[in-house]
Amino acid sequence: MVEYSYELKVPKNRVAVIIGKEGNVKKEIEESTNTKLNIDSKEGDIFVSGEDALGLYTAREIIKAIGRGFNPDVARLLLKPDYIFEVVDLSEFAGKSKETMIRLKGRVIGKEGKSRKLIEELTECSISVFGKTISIIGMPEPAYAARRAVESLLRGSTHANVYKWLEKRRREIKRKAIMEL
Repeated sequence: MVEYSYELKVPKNRVAVIIGKEGNVKKEIEESTNTKLNIDSKEGDIFVSGEDALGLYTAREIIKAIGRGFNPDVARLLLKPDYIFEVVDLSEFAGKSKETMIRLKGRVIGKEGKSRKLIEELTECSISVFGKTISIIGMPEPAYAARRAVESLLRGSTHANVYKWLEKRRREIKRKAIMEL
């Protein structure tokens, strides 16, 4: 059988989280995705190899999610086939300005994390604001709604309008789910 491999770069301060206490997170990722992880903690390089392309893809997404600031327990949701991982690059909205980057992160997080929490509640997704990215883990439709809400805030829409749109979207998603039953 053919062996596939990926090389990933993660922030050095997230390598310990990927390894976990006594290597348990690394071991869990390897066992649940049927892959092998080789980690260079000095450089932040992670080599993922395995024969199962889907397992390899899943391991890569979990590692990227942990690298983008998610707790390993939240990143494990990506083992479920109906969960996706989305990344919004803040530099697309802020350019190279550090002040703009900080201001935009603040808009998404909100006072005492209120904005981020509300988007998470309305979409049933998890959101991580880390470095120059905002990452989302959730089911496809709600994750798309969360991404659109985050991008709207980054473009300057008012929080009230974004929340109103999310509430409307949430009702549509729930109605659609009921119709499918």
